[in-house]
Amino acid sequence: MASSLTPRSPHQKKENLGSLRRGMGYNAPPRRNVLSAINNGGGANSEPAPSEAGSEAPAFEFSGREDVDRLLNEKMKGKSKNDYKGRTEQMSEYIKRLRACIRWLVELEDGYLAEQEKLRGQIDSDNARHAEFEAQLSGALEELKAANLEMTTRCDSLEESLNKEKAARLLAVESYEKEREERESAEASRDVLTVDLERVTHEAKRFSEQLKMVQDTNKRLQEYNSSLQQYNSNLQADTSKNGEIISKLQREKSAMMEAMTNLKDLNNSMKNQLDSSMSSQKEAIRVKEELRKEVECLRADLQQVREDRDQSVAQLNTLTAELATYSEQARKSSKDSELLRIKAAAFEETCSSQQEQIETLQKQLAVATEKLKHADVTAIEAMTGYETQKETIKDLEERLAYAEFQIIEADKLRKKLHNTILELKGNIRVFCRVRPFLSDSDSNGQEEAIISYPSSVENAGRGIDLLNQGQKCSFSYDKVFDHSASQDDVFVEMSQLVQSALDGYKVCIFAYGQTGSGKTYTMMGKPGRDQKGIIPRSLEQIFKTSQSLESQGWKYCMQVSLCITLQSSYCNDILSMLLLRHLHAGINVGNIQ
Repeated sequence: MASSLTPRSPHQKKENLGSLRRGMGYNAPPRRNVLSAINNGGGANSEPAPSEAGSEAPAFEFSGREDVDRLLNEKMKGKSKNDYKGRTEQMSEYIKRLRACIRWLVELEDGYLAEQEKLRGQIDSDNARHAEFEAQLSGALEELKAANLEMTTRCDSLEESLNKEKAARLLAVESYEKEREERESAEASRDVLTVDLERVTHEAKRFSEQLKMVQDTNKRLQEYNSSLQQYNSNLQADTSKNGEIISKLQREKSAMMEAMTNLKDLNNSMKNQLDSSMSSQKEAIRVKEELRKEVECLRADLQQVREDRDQSVAQLNTLTAELATYSEQARKSSKDSELLRIKAAAFEETCSSQQEQIETLQKQLAVATEKLKHADVTAIEAMTGYETQKETIKDLEERLAYAEFQIIEADKLRKKLHNTILELKGNIRVFCRVRPFLSDSDSNGQEEAIISYPSSVENAGRGIDLLNQGQKCSFSYDKVFDHSASQDDVFVEMSQLVQSALDGYKVCIFAYGQTGSGKTYTMMGKPGRDQKGIIPRSLEQIFKTSQSLESQGWKYCMQVSLCITLQSSYCNDILSMLLLRHLHAGINVGNIQ
């Protein structure tokens, strides 16, 4: 027999029940009134009229919880002890009002169940739409990855082309323009993904609102459970269904975490693209500097050519003057005149060739100036693209922080709902596990006790009947595990308490029973995956949960203090399974690991 303890404050529990009752009184939807005797003078001091056979039952109106409490607290007065007929009529009238009250409560329960089914349908439709949005988002991410791969390949080809001759620089600039257009198309695809992310966020917000509606419905159902104890089993089934809804929310949370991981990957890819763009921009700036240096060299060459031309013109003028002088002297010497003519022709050819060289240098200077202007425009566009991508990355980081905040809030709500469910099930619960008969138990020759389980709806899975020597004894617990229950079936009920301990609440689980009843098997189990007990399975759940939460930034520090078991006058260390025997001074529990 195993039981679980979850110590909580009784005062806090009463306050929670009081708030739930007040919420039921103020927020309950309007219902059809079926009791009127309470509001029309059917109090404790009024005497009901005698009922006649064949007459119609009076119509009763019922407006709320106050009328029910007044009806339940009503005391029958006004009749003497010997007036049996009057007391009988008064009792029959009171029974009619109780039946009308029960009918009203049944109708109220049907309304709550219909509203709950409607909310479940809405949740299923929202889950389907969310799955469709996730599929669209994954497809868009695959397309973006393909575009990113193509851009990387083209960037490599551009780097190879930049290492070629200086004559191919203009082609490299044109390739950079094509790359910028492709980057703009990638940014457009990213904007589409951003719109999809906003849509998914809106769906998550609406799903959270529906969860609040489910929470309000759960509170109303718990108020109904506190007022009528005979419907306790049905309300426990409702709380288990709410637990399934919480598990769905947890799966939704894991899906959102995967979406956030994809967004982080997208952010990293965009950062890589930004780095490649920055490297391309640096390369363009380097090309611009080289072009500027080349232009300066061309300008220096042009200045040198101009100076040479001026010197040649000055020499030409000097030679012309000399030619005039020589012409005057030509009459004296024909040979000198011929030499001067040859020199003049040579100087004229030199001037014409220098003039052609000057024109060529001017054309090269114009081309270099155009290249420099084009490089300036490319650098400005690259800086603009860099600022745009920087703003986009900042926006994505803000959205990512907001999504992480929503996940934290959803986890807080999950812990609160899980704790509420455990409180509704009971702070102290007692489970009973039936051990199957041993193989040699039939050879005792004595009459064995016959174990049976009630089949009624109220006691199904919660009661046990023992028949011994013709006497039948019935017992009821919070949960009964028959002899065919496995270790996994038992741990399903305990796993909720382990999760509550991970959420920060104090939990105590212990086994109690006589020797040979199966306590050690239930708590420790045997070697084998299916034979593990509650303690090994609890440790596995704790470590799995802590590892799964590491991606969200959670860090767990675990330590185990004194872990011993006392059985048959022996003390055992659970962590090392070493047998510690009695000494003269008592039990030796040293060197515990």
